[in-house]
Amino acid sequence: MFPEYRDLISQLKTSDRHFLNVFDKHNDLDQKIKNLEAHIEHATHHEIEALKKEKLALKDELYGLLRKASATA
Repeated sequence: MFPEYRDLISQLKTSDRHFLNVFDKHNDLDQKIKNLEAHIEHATHHEIEALKKEKLALKDELYGLLRKASATA
């Protein structure tokens, strides 16, 4: 995710608590969605779609935080 910001992501994960929380939540949702789609866990199609939308919103937030941090660096 966002290879052009790889170094900045590493930096923000150690220096920005909010960024780390959003990043971890995104990764947790990603794993949960993978488990649901692999039928390791059970959920309806609508539940999975809702999780995907939440994950996308977190990704958008991460991108905004990265752009802001990049602009001020």
